[in-house]
Amino acid sequence: MTATEHAQELVTAAARAASDKLATKIVAFDVSEQLAITDAFLLASASNDRQVKAIVDAVEDKLREIGAKPIRREGERDGRWVLIDYGEIVVHVQHEEEREFYALERLWRDCPTISLPADVVAHER
Repeated sequence: MTATEHAQELVTAAARAASDKLATKIVAFDVSEQLAITDAFLLASASNDRQVKAIVDAVEDKLREIGAKPIRREGERDGRWVLIDYGEIVVHVQHEEEREFYALERLWRDCPTISLPADVVAHER
């Protein structure tokens, strides 16, 4: 089983929104083989708490435009790691320090990555 086409569309839209707000280290994983509760994870980083919030807002706005509403959002108050659950996909926007400490890529390295379009730029710091 692989991530559904709809899940991949949501990942692409969310990745573009994150890129537009200068997110770093944007990567997507197909976790459908490992988890029954979701198809894909999108990870993105930011250099400060305000940028985390800006990225989260942009992702939510973009996905709302295409009819997706979050089921749950966690971590917004602290602005260090915000998780937005859309059912089919889960978006993680992390402050760079949390990203390095928790190393989600290492946890999900056995899962295939989802190719993101060329216009998604993972801005480097």
